Amino acid sequence: MARLTAEFWVQAYLARLRLADIPAFVVARGDATAGAVLVKCNTLDGRATLHQRRIDLMSGESAWMELAGGPEPEVDAAIGKQRGFDPDLWVIEVEDRAGRHLLDEPGLA
Repeated sequence: MARLTAEFWVQAYLARLRLADIPAFVVARGDATAGAVLVKCNTLDGRATLHQRRIDLMSGESAWMELAGGPEPEVDAAIGKQRGFDPDLWVIEVEDRAGRHLLDEPGLA
């Protein structure tokens, strides 16, 4: 199966979130074909989590892992640090009081 481009994955993810009535926004647009994606989940109470997809080099399997969590300014600082390393990075912000991001659902790894 062909590997999905970053832009296609982002658009599909945003559509899935819309179907679940979860607001989400692209806050940094990365490289359309090869950019990595970070997902910030803002619980609208001053806290947030940041997720990044990791690929196991041995098995080729991918999974979303929490990269940072806590007060929103600290999570934003982590995003800034990652963008300093990777200017092609996509950043999606999900806003959900319950902390739903759907990254653990089938088809999103």
